[in-house]
Amino acid sequence: MSTTENQRWRARYPRRARVRPQPRLPRLPRLRKFLASALAGGLLAVPGLALALPEGFVDKEDGAFDISDWLIEQKGFLPVPMIVTEPAVGYGGGVSLLFVRNSIRESAEKAKETGHMVPPDLYVLGGVATENGTRAAFAGGMVSFADDHWRWRGGVGRTDVNLDFYGIGGQLPSGLTSIAYSLDGWVSAQKISRRLGESDNWLGARWIYTDFNNKLNPGDDNRLSGLQDFELSRRSSGLGLALEHDSRDNIFTPSRGWEGAFDATFFGTGIGSDNTFQYYRAHVFSYWPMARNLILATRVDINSASGKVPFYMLPGVDLRGVSRASYQDDHSAVGELELRWNVTPRWAAIGFIGGGRAWGRDTDFGQAPTAVGKGLGFRYLLARQLGMWVGLDVARGPDGNSFYIQVGDAWR
Repeated sequence: MSTTENQRWRARYPRRARVRPQPRLPRLPRLRKFLASALAGGLLAVPGLALALPEGFVDKEDGAFDISDWLIEQKGFLPVPMIVTEPAVGYGGGVSLLFVRNSIRESAEKAKETGHMVPPDLYVLGGVATENGTRAAFAGGMVSFADDHWRWRGGVGRTDVNLDFYGIGGQLPSGLTSIAYSLDGWVSAQKISRRLGESDNWLGARWIYTDFNNKLNPGDDNRLSGLQDFELSRRSSGLGLALEHDSRDNIFTPSRGWEGAFDATFFGTGIGSDNTFQYYRAHVFSYWPMARNLILATRVDINSASGKVPFYMLPGVDLRGVSRASYQDDHSAVGELELRWNVTPRWAAIGFIGGGRAWGRDTDFGQAPTAVGKGLGFRYLLARQLGMWVGLDVARGPDGNSFYIQVGDAWR
């Protein structure tokens, strides 16, 4: 390429220092994520502050700052600011317009009739941008109907994401540390689920579609990345099934019960995909009250892909403090423990540790390196009536420290 073309590329996709947090494609948020940015910058409990707060933001039980009443009664249009703290794309932010069709109180009244706590119907439209040039716009929603025997979750996004590729198995054949790339295009995820009888089990069907003009740095050709032509494919379209269970006592910050699922998604040329491949995921998140103020949470998360998989859709190690892109291969497995100590009725301390491996292309499970992420955090009970805790985690991984704003559970 000419010198001028190379300068233009570098101006738009500058190389970044090798920072390894958790780079992820923007995902359409569920209920916790819809509320995340509005809560992340909010005030916490400060002695003497309650008198200065407007009605609806003070807990009548202990006089602390609390948004339960506001959330429970709120419906209609809500502007929600968003904060991005993923070092993989740089700091940034955005705003979304959230429409809540029915309040949580209305959902609770309906639950008395159906026996199931029905989440409120939500619709969202928004956009974000970060300091490394990443941009995304999205629209989506979540709807329950037929007395919560059916649920739809879905959304569409337009993205231009700048990331780094570290090689399959964490190694590039060229010896380079990483290669910059971008994903510029569209993504859609749609899911419909049916409750099995009156149980906590669900059977779901999904459609995932992506159309990315993925660009490796033009100066780093396929020989440097080690990728084959099919791994750079642009369009993926897949249909899948999911069997799910959810007996958690709270959708925000559980203290007992478990949530798990097995997903299988099949991508094929007959449904609009450039390549034929399969993606599988099985995960279980469990919550155990060990004592009155101690909650132990465990996580097992296994991902596997086969066929002609695009490099940006390969499984990876997904842990706080560990860059998922640094450990990508055909298969990945993660185990994690988290202990929450409720020091007071409003404040809690968090400790967590986890490990994961990615293997399959050139190594087996026993040969793959183990990535470990561990750290500490704190939580504040921001909505007592809803059991919603928010806070901050500081994690240490193979390449240093990173931090994460948390609203509700850290696991998705």
